Amino acid sequence: MTITLEQLTHENYDQAAAIDRDDIPEEWVDSAASLMEVTDYGAEHHLIGHTFLARADGKPAGLIMIGEALAWDTDPEEMKGKPFYRVMGFVVDKALRGRGIGGEILEKAIEQVCREFGERSLALGVHKENTRVGRFYERHGFRRTGVYEGNDEYYLRLTES
Repeated sequence: MTITLEQLTHENYDQAAAIDRDDIPEEWVDSAASLMEVTDYGAEHHLIGHTFLARADGKPAGLIMIGEALAWDTDPEEMKGKPFYRVMGFVVDKALRGRGIGGEILEKAIEQVCREFGERSLALGVHKENTRVGRFYERHGFRRTGVYEGNDEYYLRLTES
């Protein structure tokens, strides 16, 4: 299966919104509508990063946003005062999960953002009840922090700097 990434735009938004994620509450992972709003905000404020519509063999397969992190009071101490990327809204169509597609999307998206904008550490939040996804991120080099923003625990993947 060939995985490709393209920018989420208003032109391909309907395809992104059709990704089947009805088993994942929006409080766990942002919706396509939320990601489109944040993408527009980032463009208007000249923030670096990308929101990708991932395709598997040409068909919409997932969404992921990796962008310049604005500072939040709840950010873990090791992230304060230095630039990092925040991963948001990552979801894979439920029919495609468990086949390695999510890992490929994640790694391709990280690689592209770092290639275009420079390497930085990454942070993301995992809902405390979403333990399966927490293990997924740990397999991809993220570590749990025990630091929470609401019901989401921070996971970090630090660069070698």
